[in-house]
Amino acid sequence: MAEFSLDGSDIAGVVLAGGRSQRMGRDKSGVILGPQSLLRHVLARLAPQVFSVAVNADAASENVPVVPDHIAGKAGPMAGIHAAMVYAAGIPSVSHVVTVSVDCPFFPADLVVRLAAAIERPSQIAIAASEGRSHPVFGLWPVTLAADLEAWIATDEKRRVRDFLLRHDVTEVAFPLHPTRASLLDPFFNINTPDDLVEAERWLEALRT
Repeated sequence: MAEFSLDGSDIAGVVLAGGRSQRMGRDKSGVILGPQSLLRHVLARLAPQVFSVAVNADAASENVPVVPDHIAGKAGPMAGIHAAMVYAAGIPSVSHVVTVSVDCPFFPADLVVRLAAAIERPSQIAIAASEGRSHPVFGLWPVTLAADLEAWIATDEKRRVRDFLLRHDVTEVAFPLHPTRASLLDPFFNINTPDDLVEAERWLEALRT
């Protein structure tokens, strides 16, 4: 039996940017970090890693496809992941979709290649981890799971990503902390509040050579 493998031509990428952003007080996509928006930071990091890229949101302004939720009622990140699967399933060469969060501008430049290398079967899901914590919205998903995910969202009241993962074959990929001029940065550092944005500015400066 041939070994299963993925490369960039099999994988689409979707930025999850449809959250409520209650703690930030405004849409995170347009929040400025350094010289550009969080959405632009994340797109620039994701685009070289995948076949095509889109944004899960009601609207976006970076000249990329916008993929709104197919499930009404702001059903949380799983609705965004479902929309990503449906989008990717419409691209003939694509079998998997990787999702990333718009509020994590420092995620690894080798995220997709490492998640793809961990997958041994077409139905397997790969998710990222760091510092002993999993980051399931940073996942590589078979597009064939779209119907199962839609049914699960319709029947599960809590709609937690980890509960859905328990139903499936999942592998976890640990990513190291990233060295900077200041100290070690968790690449999945996320910006939820104005204070987090201030900290992110410090990390951005520390990453500059």
